[in-house]
Amino acid sequence: MEVVAAIIHDNEGRIFATQRGYGEWKDWWEFPGGKMEAGETPEEALVREIREELSAEISVDKFICTVEYDYPAFHLTMHCFLCSLIGEALHLNEHEAAKWLAKDELDSVKWLPADVKVVEALMKETL
Repeated sequence: MEVVAAIIHDNEGRIFATQRGYGEWKDWWEFPGGKMEAGETPEEALVREIREELSAEISVDKFICTVEYDYPAFHLTMHCFLCSLIGEALHLNEHEAAKWLAKDELDSVKWLPADVKVVEALMKETL
């Protein structure tokens, strides 16, 4: 499964995290994003997914990493990009909760296993 994830940051260097409200991984935290559709670039998929999930417009600023992770039922390839909001609006259309986390607070939530790899990469980044 090939997906994209937005690491949305603000001017204070905080990062936006969302909590799943459904399925096997309910209540775990993740970076918003979703599946790429045929013919889309990762950046195009990210803009579309964030529009769908958060009713927000983003700027895709910088590639951070690609995570390969084997979940019990599937293999995940997740392309992760540092993004910024265009405007202030954010609405949770699919998630149970969300938080803005400072870099030193990233370990305060229970991340999905693949997202843990992204957090590790973020700790090396200057935001």
